[in-house]
Amino acid sequence: MKLYIIRHGETDWNKARRVQGHSDIPLNDYGRNLAKQTAEGLKDTKFDLAYTSPLVRAKETAKIILRGREIPLLEEEGIKELGFGVYEGMCISGSKKAPESEEFNRFFKDTANYVPAEGGESIQELMDRTGAFMKRICADETLYDKAILISTHGAAMTALLNNIKGIHEIGRFWNQGVPANCAVTVVEAEHGNLHITAENLIYYKEPVKKWDVE
Repeated sequence: MKLYIIRHGETDWNKARRVQGHSDIPLNDYGRNLAKQTAEGLKDTKFDLAYTSPLVRAKETAKIILRGREIPLLEEEGIKELGFGVYEGMCISGSKKAPESEEFNRFFKDTANYVPAEGGESIQELMDRTGAFMKRICADETLYDKAILISTHGAAMTALLNNIKGIHEIGRFWNQGVPANCAVTVVEAEHGNLHITAENLIYYKEPVKKWDVE
């Protein structure tokens, strides 16, 4: 089994540094362009099927990459982004930074002490559900010889990869930083053993935007 795990393209909320989580925000034109260039970079890669978060920004990214291919695209709740509850929609950086954003910014700056807001999920809950998804597909014998696209989100992608790497300490969650929009990581699985063969591949020409908070 070969997995191609991708973070979705840019949205207007990414650009404005607003908390997205479960909020269903579409790609912007720039994000669609990143996905199209990524599709071109992956045009010779064979995919047998794809899983996507049910959120539109991940689904649209997957559809752009798979355009012209008759590939099943399956929605999967297990790889949905972390839910941030009442924090969603809040601007956390820049000139429009909300005064109450400091507590949220522990999510990036002091992850071990991040406390979910009302209606939000914990990082451990995200680790558990992404880990359960990975275990389930790796145990499916019908997928052993398949190449699979997985279209997801920044925190959900990080949780998937941390599960593969065996990084379970919440304080080390962002050890590799936040994946860039449309970054691709390749994972090979054989008899339940997973190893990363390429990480954070970028197929577009634009400068990579790094996620920083003040």
